[in-house]
Amino acid sequence: MFRFDGFTLDIARNALRTADREVALRPKTFELLRYLVENPDRLVTKEELLKAIWPNVTVTDQVLTHCVSEVREAIGDGEQTIIKTIPRRGYRFAASVERVGVAGSPAGVPSPLVGPQGGGELIGAGVPVTGPDSGPRSRPSPDRPSVAVLPFANLSGDPRQDYFSDGITEDIITELLRFSELMVIARNSSFQYKGKAVDIRQIGRDLGARYVLEGSVRRSGNRIRITAQLIDAMTGIHRWGERYDRELHDAFTVQDEMARTIVAILAAHVNRAETERAQLKPPAAWEAYECYLRGAEVFFLLHTRPTKKSLYDARRLLEQSLAIDPDYARAAAMLSWTHLFAYFEPFDGDYLSPTALDRAVELAEKAVHLDPRLPQARAQLGQVFLFKGRHDAAIAEFERAFELNPNFVDHRYAHALMCAGESARAIEVLEANKRLDPLQPLLQWPTFMGNANYMLNRYGEAVRFFRECVSRAPNVQWPHFCLASACAQLRQLEEARKEAAEVLRINPAFKIEGYKRLLIYKNPKDLEHWIDGMRKAGLPET
Repeated sequence: MFRFDGFTLDIARNALRTADREVALRPKTFELLRYLVENPDRLVTKEELLKAIWPNVTVTDQVLTHCVSEVREAIGDGEQTIIKTIPRRGYRFAASVERVGVAGSPAGVPSPLVGPQGGGELIGAGVPVTGPDSGPRSRPSPDRPSVAVLPFANLSGDPRQDYFSDGITEDIITELLRFSELMVIARNSSFQYKGKAVDIRQIGRDLGARYVLEGSVRRSGNRIRITAQLIDAMTGIHRWGERYDRELHDAFTVQDEMARTIVAILAAHVNRAETERAQLKPPAAWEAYECYLRGAEVFFLLHTRPTKKSLYDARRLLEQSLAIDPDYARAAAMLSWTHLFAYFEPFDGDYLSPTALDRAVELAEKAVHLDPRLPQARAQLGQVFLFKGRHDAAIAEFERAFELNPNFVDHRYAHALMCAGESARAIEVLEANKRLDPLQPLLQWPTFMGNANYMLNRYGEAVRFFRECVSRAPNVQWPHFCLASACAQLRQLEEARKEAAEVLRINPAFKIEGYKRLLIYKNPKDLEHWIDGMRKAGLPET
């Protein structure tokens, strides 16, 4: 037993207590606190902690960071005066520790490394509990949204069809585990509620889940109807719901298709809900995750309403996120994107500056170093490689991102394909992305569809997409120059000249010769194709 800073750590009972209450901790989080308390006032490296807490299991640094955040929240260490982060090395437990009695577990007391089912905890897959009506309770994760997928109800009237509804549920859990930004409650925990009528908010409290997905499957002959709805377990508010009707020619193909479709849309809605949640928190409550969410939200608004202030606000929040957690790969990847954005938008001296591009590369490489299995980091590295003219390396990084998570969507992959001379394939990718992520609010999708059609000489289609971009972002230069070029190729010179004038209104210093650096095409003929359109539209050469 140990005492520190008003807390008692009871090793025999796997409990953390204050004078008047017991503090709930997940098994791995408890074991991490125990290890730090047993090794006070010295540097405990990340490698040492990973080996001690997760022996013979490969986990990412993000899992360790998450557990440390849980411990800090449990002991009220918001200022990080008890557990000090030693950047890029590890942690030091700085509080004074008093040892009382004998530390260790007596015979018959389960180790905190073992989950309640006796098979251990599923790393990164959620919060185990002993049952829906008894045993320890866990709170939602402070720095990652937690999702529980309840067994989909079989409404077919035939218990023999349970295999199908259970299979969809299990596939959804498996696919969600690919999203490193989510904590997914393990199957053994969520399946304890099969066939039970329990209040969603109670399930959320039992499982430590911030969001709950529930649904049903109804089969009739060769037709099947699947419904799904996402509920905020803390408020009971429905965040999203959808119904899918399919012909059932191959049960497993339909099962796989539905799982991937539901997961991609669910992840988008959870991310949006988390952003809204972060915006409601007072600044004093921000931590790395909240700063990241706010920075990402401000940054994405730049795509339609670009201002230097917004860019700097986004960058400041993301830098703050990294200052709180230097190992936060998602923040590093998004910060890289802000520097790349400054490279191709005429805000300040970073416009077309090799230094800005080099900084974007440096941060993207840092993100991949921090978490090689994070799809967002791989995709960002692919994008900066593209602007460095490394087309094959760019495509390889994007494809690595999709290998890590087949449900991951990033339209910039289509841009890389198009710049490498594969415009037809780029259109196929964009159409598939639209099915996976129909809620995509950015300009990337219509922009890249327009660009790919332009490269294939389908100027009428290109004009249609570029007009949509211009209507959604009238103060961004590149939709206007794209529309001007496509109209010029169609000999619609009046509209082409009008759009060229808009380019010069937004960026009076625009010159074709300078902008060529942003047209990073592998084949010189593709570059000349765009230059030809700009010349015909009347944009200045030098």
